[in-house]
Formats: sequence, C-alpha cells, structure tokens
Amino acid sequence: MAKPIKDVFDPQKFLAKVGAGKTFLELPKNRHVFEQGDVADSVFYIQKGRVKLTVVSEQGKEAVVAILEPGQFFGEGCMNGHPLRIATTTAMEDCVITSITKDAMMAAIRDEPKFSQLFMSYLLTRNGRIEEDLIDQLFNSSERRLARLLLLLANFGKEGSPQPISANISQETLAEMIGTTRSRVSYFMNKFRRLGLISYNGHIEVHNSLLSAVLHEKPLLRERD
Repeated sequence: MAKPIKDVFDPQKFLAKVGAGKTFLELPKNRHVFEQGDVADSVFYIQKGRVKLTVVSEQGKEAVVAILEPGQFFGEGCMNGHPLRIATTTAMEDCVITSITKDAMMAAIRDEPKFSQLFMSYLLTRNGRIEEDLIDQLFNSSERRLARLLLLLANFGKEGSPQPISANISQETLAEMIGTTRSRVSYFMNKFRRLGLISYNGHIEVHNSLLSAVLHEKPLLRERD
C-alpha cells in the first residue's frame, strides 16, 4: 500500500491564499517598501529579490543594518505595538513582496499552526542573528566582521551550496554593515582575494578557505608565503 504523500508546508502558496488584507507588490530596484517614520500597519514577506534595511540617526548618519532575502519577513515591529517604522527598506533589485495587514497576520498566526511555527522560527533566528552581530561588534576586528558578513551573505551554513554575492551589494554597504570605512573594506577585500579566500567574476564568490579561517580563528592579517 502506497504511503500518503507528506504534506509539506509551502509558505509562498499559503501566503498566496491569505485573502483579505493581503496584496502583492512588484518593486523595481531602489524603490522603498516603506520609510523610517511611516505608519507601521503591515508585515512583509519576500518572494523574490533582496531588501536592504537602513536607519538614519538624529544626526543624519545612515547605516545599513540588514540585508534580507527571499523567504524572510520584515516590518514585524507592528505586531509588537510599534506605531511607526524605525527603519527604511529598499529593494536592492527587482522584488516581489507579499504585504499582509496586521489583522490578517494575527488571523493567520491564530488559524494556521504551521504558519505560526514558520513565523516563530523566523523571529528566533533573527534574534539569534542580532545577538551574534552585537558580539561581533564588541569583540571582533573589522576584518573578521567583514569575513563573517561575507559568509552570511553567501549563505554558508544553509542548505545547498554557497551562493555568489550580488554586485548590487557595494563596498560602501558592506562598510556600513560592519561599522568601518569603505577604504578599509576595499583593503580587506583586496587582501582576501590575494589570499585566495574570495574571487571576483562580476560578483563575489566566497571560498571554503574563508570559512576555515573564521572557524579556526586563523589570523587573517597574516599574508601567505
């Protein structure tokens, strides 16, 4: 007797059936999803493309705080009572995004246990990433922070093989994300390439040797003979 096919939860198919309170957004590169200070009343799910989160301080200084990929949520602060957006979100390439109102999101969490598990898993993963980023800023050099960021952007540690890093992610963006200058990032990137840790081919390819250097705390500053 054939075994029944296991019901695999597909968030994209589920989100396509949310119904009232759900809309799809097709955004070209550089278009804002929302801006810092906008009213917060929806949660967003990335179907396609990458989204950049930036924050501007009271002194006018801008910083990139995250780069989000397909399968990730953002704007969830409205679920915790935040009335206004605390960041600006911008499409880094052509994007397809699902927008879900707060009420529709609450109903989905209440009525669909698998969706609730998916969203909870996302929140826990994001909180863990924030903690790791804080530790990284406190204890690691800017060079090692850059190495870790490159590994994260290339999806090391996730299912499948590492992915090339899009040319849309500039050295200036990398500098903002690790809290250093673009010139320092340029210096480190050139050195990583010289050491064979990364390569360029219209995009950045991260090699396993960079992961090995970070995991084993090898001194990245030491040039190879």
